[in-house]
Amino acid sequence: MMKKQGIFYLFSLSIFFAGCTQDYSPKPRGYFNIKFPEKKYQNYSSICPYTFDYPVYAKVLPDMQRDAKPCWLDIAYPEFNGRIHLSYQAVSSRQQFNRLVEDARTFAFKHTVKATAIDEGVISYPESNVYGVYYSIDGNTASSVQFFLTDSTKNYLRGALYFNEQPRLDSIQPVLDFVKKDIDVMIKSFKWKN
Repeated sequence: MMKKQGIFYLFSLSIFFAGCTQDYSPKPRGYFNIKFPEKKYQNYSSICPYTFDYPVYAKVLPDMQRDAKPCWLDIAYPEFNGRIHLSYQAVSSRQQFNRLVEDARTFAFKHTVKATAIDEGVISYPESNVYGVYYSIDGNTASSVQFFLTDSTKNYLRGALYFNEQPRLDSIQPVLDFVKKDIDVMIKSFKWKN
């Protein structure tokens, strides 16, 4: 019996060493192959005091949160499990306007814990009376893009992009780049109604 176990042990050991003679390198991490839809846009207009273009592969939905206000919207990207949250606020005083602008900055810079960089860009379309700030947030953060738009007197709209996934920039980067182009189109086409 002992002789059979010894032969089995030697046989197993020789198979193990024979299997270790070739070079081995681990497989690189794989990612999903994402097929992006063709870029095509349509106009959004409602009772809200603003209008903009958004992609045909996205859906504009009312914000269903309990504390949502009128004209708060989500531009949902079902295919990418993401959304652009838009919150509108009528401005009644300079003090309120300053507070809203500071709130937008605070919300963007709350991501500094996980962000590798936060870039601010000025938005200025005087022909449409649209002004604001665009925050591009790099790193594994909950929101990679935030912005606000205003006419500087009566209207204010804040936007933030979220994906319903664990924030891993390396895996969502292609989708993020794709959606950022849609946000650029939305901002450039944005108009106040009044």
